[in-house]
Amino acid sequence: MEKAMNLEKPDRVPVMCQMSIGHMLLQTGFSPIELWCSAQVFSEALLQLRGAYIFDGILISLHGHSPDWETNIKRIEKTENELIVHWRNGDKTEFPKDDLPRNYPRSTGPTPSIAELDPSMIRDEIEYIPVSQGLDFAINAEYKFDIFQIIHEKTGSEFSIHGEVTSPFDYFLNLFGFKQALMYLLQDPSKCKKILQRFADGVKKLALEMTDQKIDAIKISSPFAGQGFISPEFYREYVLPFESQIAQSVRDRNIHVYTHTCGSIGDRLEMMVESGISGLECLDPPPLGNVELANAKNRVGHMVFIKGNIDPVNTLLYGNKETVRDDAEYCLRVGKPNGGYILSTACSIAPHTKKENVEILAEVAEEKGYY
Repeated sequence: MEKAMNLEKPDRVPVMCQMSIGHMLLQTGFSPIELWCSAQVFSEALLQLRGAYIFDGILISLHGHSPDWETNIKRIEKTENELIVHWRNGDKTEFPKDDLPRNYPRSTGPTPSIAELDPSMIRDEIEYIPVSQGLDFAINAEYKFDIFQIIHEKTGSEFSIHGEVTSPFDYFLNLFGFKQALMYLLQDPSKCKKILQRFADGVKKLALEMTDQKIDAIKISSPFAGQGFISPEFYREYVLPFESQIAQSVRDRNIHVYTHTCGSIGDRLEMMVESGISGLECLDPPPLGNVELANAKNRVGHMVFIKGNIDPVNTLLYGNKETVRDDAEYCLRVGKPNGGYILSTACSIAPHTKKENVEILAEVAEEKGYY
């Protein structure tokens, strides 16, 4: 893995995919509450599936689990398809057996107005991960990186360990809501940049702390920075400067850093590389996105490593062993030459993807991936 990320030729093309929470639940059978709330259970699920799929690395996407989470539960309600936790603070969280939780706070304050918000009041300590719209994962500062220690105790340096932080742009969208946030970019660009800078300071601090956890790489999750959401001009103005600060600070620690952006990014590949990252993940192919692997390899493959391009929906979820094998072999033919390629799904493995389809990836890498 290290050689691939260094744009060198390893003995074999490495294989590593991010897994959705739903897929982890369905394949391990763990309680959806425990998988989300417990560092021990989440780490065990990561390790089990890494072994089952023979991945060469593990992505730790959630961290900062609170060890006393169970004491905050008032009662648990069971239905046919989910568990519903009623928390002592009045919040309610629905935990499906095949998807992310859905959280319903007891009360929500008004969405802040940019006119009233003082950017200096945004703390430079990141306290949560904006996992999905309306779903945050609280980071317990006292136990911020416990899960990394758990993983290391069980694996040592046998596999590549990757951490994850979230783009400042995501925190900005999360603060105001998507629609209003985009309006503010037009109405008050100067103040938007001040807010983005505060979030960038916090994410950079978190990323630098993460580099002390014996990791090999950090992924910058930036799902809403593609051309289906913002223009190249807005990307250069509101995403690139702030992700660049994070990427360059991590690279200064001799740790790899790569960006994950969903959907169509064909119009901004070179711009993304300008941030100083060492790799690009996702590169959704048509119809999910517009990136052809051969085109991306030709344009930026000599500057950054490429991780992805297998369609997680039409190939892995809806396909069969033959279609998965065909797609994986194609990606190896295109991505393998000259090194710098990691065989992976573009985005996360979808919840109901068959285990047998995922297993094909390591098989193909073993058969066709050696240099």
